[in-house]
Amino acid sequence: MSKTFSLDELCTLTDLPKRTVRYYMQMGLVDRPIGETRAAHYLTAHLEQLLKVKQLSDAGISLERISDIQNGEELQIPTKPRKPGDIQVKSHIYVAPGIELQISPEEADMSPEQIRALVKAVMKTIQEIKA
Repeated sequence: MSKTFSLDELCTLTDLPKRTVRYYMQMGLVDRPIGETRAAHYLTAHLEQLLKVKQLSDAGISLERISDIQNGEELQIPTKPRKPGDIQVKSHIYVAPGIELQISPEEADMSPEQIRALVKAVMKTIQEIKA
């Protein structure tokens, strides 16, 4: 049998106020409790739903967008704008004298094989231009 939680326990586990939990239920982001009034209880599924909504909300995603995501739309993680002092790791690939490719693995969204193919294509293009 799965664990059940009271509203107070659910709020403690998610670090959300009761009012917020009720609002999420009203919006349809979280399933309604099992039972009514003081006899109402919540399951692990409710806890998981709340934690997911909280995670997405904390990441700056609107509740309306979270609802869309729960209804099957694809989640696209917004990129944060860079600001002075941010650290970013980049790969510098030597292609030819005086020529390097600088690739940010996080932003490029390319597999190592795709990056190798890109480097080969760039090297081939450089040879064709110089010929």
